[in-house]
Amino acid sequence: MLARQRQAVILEEARRNGAVRVSDLVGRLGVSDMTVRRDLDVLAGKGLVEKVYGGATSVIGKSTDEPGFEAKSVRQRAQKEAIAEVAAGLVRPGTAIGISAGTTTWTLARALDGVPGLTIVTNSIQVADVLRGSPQPDRTVVLTGGVRTPSDALVGPVAVNSLRSLHLDVVFLGVHGMADGPGFTTPNLTESETDRALVEAGRRLVVLADHTKWGTVGISTIADLDEAHVVVSDDGLGESAREILAEQAGELLIAEVPEDEHEESE
Repeated sequence: MLARQRQAVILEEARRNGAVRVSDLVGRLGVSDMTVRRDLDVLAGKGLVEKVYGGATSVIGKSTDEPGFEAKSVRQRAQKEAIAEVAAGLVRPGTAIGISAGTTTWTLARALDGVPGLTIVTNSIQVADVLRGSPQPDRTVVLTGGVRTPSDALVGPVAVNSLRSLHLDVVFLGVHGMADGPGFTTPNLTESETDRALVEAGRRLVVLADHTKWGTVGISTIADLDEAHVVVSDDGLGESAREILAEQAGELLIAEVPEDEHEESE
């Protein structure tokens, strides 16, 4: 088992149980005590767990914590690029798509330059800026109005009302967290209402979420897991999470990240 796979298992266990013991992980993973401690050091360095005597505890942010766009854009960059490449392959020329706010969806927007004839609706200032520079002459970009959030999303009644009159082929949704039970969530109550309106405008829903989003729960649910027609994540996603998503969502697609890029993103 590769280091990133062990760390994904450890993180999943910590989030599910609240804490992990080194002795238990040694037996489960079949590795040495020192290997487990190095993995915990890596996870602690990323702020994902807090080391304690004999193991580590889960670090779960407040359900209303909302980092800014710049802070989120540097996290899991290689994973987001791999996810965006897979998601871009789902976009057909000449279709109308919706793209929510977020750094993963922003990465998707950058990957759409080769797709002609798109009409793209978004409530993200950052996504709209990327799309405006597209070389495609037949592209139409619609930016909803609304109130700006820390993550550069436009939300509120103006955004919701504009989305309710639209009919889109596919909606690509970025999320703050995903978990069995709460589903796909956000830390911003107003943004969740806008995202729900965007989801309702689409015939198909594709959720883009890297493996670190699993087990994170925001204050408000955007959609249940079984509302997603497709979930695109990366190969750091743990086995338990894969089983749950494969069972509840329509389809789970795993983006492979090259080993050297995994290391750069850690």
